[in-house]
Amino acid sequence: MMTNSNKPVLEIRNIAKRFDTTQALDDVSLDMFSGEIHALLGENGAGKSTLIKIMTGVHQPDQGEIALDGRPIRIGNAVEAQAHGIAAIYQEPMIFPDLSVAENIFISHRDQGAILRWGKMFRDAEAILAKLDVHLDVRQPARGLTLAAQQAVEIAKAISLKVRVLIMDEPTASLSAHEVTQLFKLAAALREQGVAILFISHRMEEVFEIADRVTVLRDGKKISSTPRAGVTAEGAIRDMVGRKVEEFFAKSQARRGDLLLSARGLGKEDVFSDISFDVYRGEVLGFAGLVGSRRTDVGLALFGVEPAGAGEITFNGQPVKLHSSDQALQIGIAYATEDRRALGLTMPMSIAANVSLPMLREYLSPLGLIKRAAEESAAESFRERLAIRAPSVRVEVARLSGGNQQKVMLSKWLNARPHLLVLDEPTRGIDVSAKAEVHHMINDLAAQGLGIILISSDLPEILAMSDRILVMREGRQMGIFTRAEATQEKILSAAMGQNSEAGGSQ
Repeated sequence: MMTNSNKPVLEIRNIAKRFDTTQALDDVSLDMFSGEIHALLGENGAGKSTLIKIMTGVHQPDQGEIALDGRPIRIGNAVEAQAHGIAAIYQEPMIFPDLSVAENIFISHRDQGAILRWGKMFRDAEAILAKLDVHLDVRQPARGLTLAAQQAVEIAKAISLKVRVLIMDEPTASLSAHEVTQLFKLAAALREQGVAILFISHRMEEVFEIADRVTVLRDGKKISSTPRAGVTAEGAIRDMVGRKVEEFFAKSQARRGDLLLSARGLGKEDVFSDISFDVYRGEVLGFAGLVGSRRTDVGLALFGVEPAGAGEITFNGQPVKLHSSDQALQIGIAYATEDRRALGLTMPMSIAANVSLPMLREYLSPLGLIKRAAEESAAESFRERLAIRAPSVRVEVARLSGGNQQKVMLSKWLNARPHLLVLDEPTRGIDVSAKAEVHHMINDLAAQGLGIILISSDLPEILAMSDRILVMREGRQMGIFTRAEATQEKILSAAMGQNSEAGGSQ
């Protein structure tokens, strides 16, 4: 770490921001030093996003100031933020796919009126990437780059603008373990070059791996700011939620009921093959595997979105062919996608409209008009049942925190009254407190007799919440482990193609 211990490069001084009746930030102060990675933790709704938007000029504070090198500055928009050397990269990189890598790196320089010199631009792009030890063809279009490569381009873009403060907002949420390692190498290289990095993540293990200092926000207020050596996971979580979270996983012993779904020899050409398993009422069947294992593809096949081309499925004792999501819903199968913003929810619409959407026919009058009272009544029951934090079911889903959006998506599919619920990465991108609530929900639903398939990249979650675990690798089934058999080592070994010791039970 190359921290300048005398003077911070950027100071956030007593910032406050209110939206209507919500106090998003309340007297928040934060220092950032050159050559330091500063982690910012907090539940969804703690004020992290608002603080980032103030630092990048999207919002203006109601009170307080920002100082650069000890001098107060005003950041009116993103261009002004860049001029001060402040940039941000996000979970979803903002890349222009039809432009070359070099053009993406220098896209923010095009308004300077200079004649574009292609050779110099390519050489400069290569020089910036070389500083990061990143090897990309700067002349090729950005289309087709992996997420990790796109983020490397975003970082190179920030360097081209002489970045001094880089905000990394959930940059690892969609990356594989290998890609996370690559990103951390880039962050370390920037730290060595004297850049101050604000790192935001819900993954506690990442924070302890990369951060030099940890600051926690809760309900718009700064709770603590401590060197990493003085922080424990338990203490950070306590600061985040304001109470002890004794257990994050709430799975009780399953009372397994009747056989609900049986799959034998499921296959889809060039995707997955020979997948066989059973799901019983009241149990959670976990699907584990590394990125690229094709777990999601099996879930989509069960929901009829991407039907299997081979194999047999019986549901409630009857043979079925699943060719559409409507058909799956009719027999009692629901699927909650891993991408709630793009595929799971209609963000501009209200909570009530989202909850009713899969079963919209039930809320239509004989004239084809939506019965708003019935729609809102159903949504209100889920708002109370799942403790969705919103003043009304008429609130747009886009205005909710990630954890509450996840609850709305679960409500949407529970309103369809399924017998089998496929949950694909149900806790991705939500904070520790919301994650605990989702786990309690899963446990309660299983206790009520639902069959649940839990697809998750979070191995501790899979181990704690599943009654049995099916492990996949590159579209192939590596084994099924009972709860008693499963260990982290065994699951990882099977996921990586080593000999498994899984039992033979489906």
